[in-house]
Amino acid sequence: MALVRVQGLTYRHPDAEAPALDGVSLEVQPGELVCVLGPSGSGKSTLLRALAGLVPHFHGGAFAGRVEIGGIDTRTTRPSELAGVVASVFQDPEDQVVFSQVENEVEFGLENIGVPPEEIRGRAAAALESVGAAHLAGRPTPEISAGELQRVCLASALALGPELLLLDEPTSQLDPDGARALFELLGELQLAVVISEQRPSLPLEYCDRVVFLEGGRVLLDAPRDDAVRWLARNRPAYVETAPEARAGEEVDGEVVSLLDDVSFSYGGETGVESTSLRVRRREIVALTGPNGSGKTTLAKLAAGLLEPGLGRVERTGRAAYLSQDPGRYVVAERVDEEVALGIGGDLQRARRALGLVGLDGLESRHPRDLSSGERERVALASVLVTAPDLLILDEPTRGMDPDRKSALAALLRDGAGRRATLVVTHDVAFAAEVADRVVSLARRREAVHA
Repeated sequence: MALVRVQGLTYRHPDAEAPALDGVSLEVQPGELVCVLGPSGSGKSTLLRALAGLVPHFHGGAFAGRVEIGGIDTRTTRPSELAGVVASVFQDPEDQVVFSQVENEVEFGLENIGVPPEEIRGRAAAALESVGAAHLAGRPTPEISAGELQRVCLASALALGPELLLLDEPTSQLDPDGARALFELLGELQLAVVISEQRPSLPLEYCDRVVFLEGGRVLLDAPRDDAVRWLARNRPAYVETAPEARAGEEVDGEVVSLLDDVSFSYGGETGVESTSLRVRRREIVALTGPNGSGKTTLAKLAAGLLEPGLGRVERTGRAAYLSQDPGRYVVAERVDEEVALGIGGDLQRARRALGLVGLDGLESRHPRDLSSGERERVALASVLVTAPDLLILDEPTRGMDPDRKSALAALLRDGAGRRATLVVTHDVAFAAEVADRVVSLARRREAVHA
C-alpha cells in the first residue's frame, strides 16, 4: 500500500498568476527513495511542502486535488499533527533553526512529539552521529558553517523517526564527501524519502525513481534506469559528466585581492589559520574544501567584512560579496527595486542586470514570491550591477538547475576581464566549468573542522 498518494494536485500561491503545481498525481511506496528533478521554479519545493501539509495550511493560496500521507488527508490535518510521520529539511536550513545550541536544536523536535525525557538525549546524540555531526553537539548554531547547519537540520529530522522524510536541496551546502555519505545513509534507512535536488549526479546513483517537473506538471515519473535514458534524450544537462577540476596557474594581471598569512577566530574556534591567497583581474578562482574548513571566513576577509586577527589583507578598488543565503536580506517590494539598491535606484540598469541572469519579466514581482533559485539570481544581479573590481560569490549555484548553472558560468566568464572573481563552492562540476584555478583549503590546512 502506498505511503503517499497525490491525486490531481493543483496549487496557486497567493496573488500568483500561474499555478505552481498543475494536476500533479503520484505515489510513493514505503522505503522508496524518489528524486524530484526539474528547472528552478518548476514546483519541486512546493510539492515537498504539500507533502508536509504546509501547502496550503501555512502558505495559503488556492488548493485543489488530494494529498494523503499514510491514509491521512492533509486538507483536514494540520502540519503539527503530521509531526513524527513526516519530517522535512528545507532548502534554507537557516530558517529552520530555533535554538542557539546544536544539541538543544536536535532535542527540540523530540520534545514536541512527546518522546519520554529519558530517551531524548540519546536519540539526539545518535542522530547527530549518523550525519557525522556528533562533534558539533555543544557548539552555538550561529557559529557553525552553513554546511554544518544543514547536517544539524538533517539530524533533527532523522531523530523523529519519521515514515516519510522530505529533503529540499539537502546537499546544496555539503562538501562532496558529506553529500555521498548522506546518500549512503539514506540508502540504509527504512523509510520513504522524497528528495528535490539540483545536483543530480548523486541522486541518480542512489534513487529508486525519478519525477521530473516542469512548469508545475509531471513530465516524467519512471524507475531510475528508464529516467536516465529519458534525461539523456530530453534534458541532457542533468546527466552530463562533469569535467575535471583544474589546479591551474595564476593568470597575468593586477592583483586585486591579496590575503597574506591571515588567521581569524570566532571566540575560541579557529575560522582560518595561516592562509594566503591572491586573486588577479581577469581570473576566476574557485575556493573549495570540506564543510567548516574556513571558505566563507576567507571570502569575508577578502571582501573586508571581517578583519584578520593576524596577517595582512589588501584590496584594489571595490568589492561586492554575495552571501550563501541572500534571500534572508531582501528589503525591497519589487525585484527591480531590490537590484537597484546598490546603484542609487537606477531601475533601467537594474532591469538590464535582471536580463543577464534570465529574469526578464519578473521586475514587478515581490522577491519573496520567487523560487529559491530565482531569489539567488536576483541577488546575483544585485552584485553584478555594481560592476565591482572584486566579485565574491559564496555558493552561487545553490537552487540552480544544470542549465542555469551553465548560463551562470558563461556569464562569469564573459565578464571576467573586467574584474577578479572568487567563487566559494562545493559544486565540483561548476568549479571545473567556470574557474581558471581551483584552490582547496583541504590541501592548505592540516586541521579541518568537518
